[in-house]
Amino acid sequence: MKIYSEEETLRQIQSGEPELQRKAFEQVVSFYSEKLYYQIRKLVLSHDDANDLLQNTFMKAWMNINLFRGEARISTWLYKIALNESITFLNKQNAQNNIVINEQNAYLLDRLESDSYFDGDALQKRLQQAIISLPEKQRIVFNLRYYDEMPYEEMSQVLNTSVGALKASYHHAAKKVEDFLNKD
Repeated sequence: MKIYSEEETLRQIQSGEPELQRKAFEQVVSFYSEKLYYQIRKLVLSHDDANDLLQNTFMKAWMNINLFRGEARISTWLYKIALNESITFLNKQNAQNNIVINEQNAYLLDRLESDSYFDGDALQKRLQQAIISLPEKQRIVFNLRYYDEMPYEEMSQVLNTSVGALKASYHHAAKKVEDFLNKD
């Protein structure tokens, strides 16, 4: 099995040779599918929706592969596409279901509780409830930092936000999660 190399993959993608690009993109899909799936899943909660959005993410990336200049890491580019796809999906879903912003957390919590693929114990469920209670931006920052251990500099590129603002957002999110878990 070939080891994934960001530099080699980027070189192949930028080569402009369709066959090299296709092979490189297959490696990208193989290497990042699971990580992206879980990032999307943490936002939309539904297994089926996460799978659909993961496919949309890779399709959008493939369709725009010739526009990728390599100024950021491939993972940063993919996370940005995945987050945008997820946010667009959630906004459309909220509009279709006539959900206003302050009802969104209750809607997501209901989806978590009814998801047959969620197999967490009571503590994991409580943590997810705490995360769902966060405002969308804080939820995204918390997930990227806590679960993916994404460096603030990379997160800054994904979210187009300053490192300082991200650190503050994560701090506030972590405090809210802690308070949520400590109540009762």
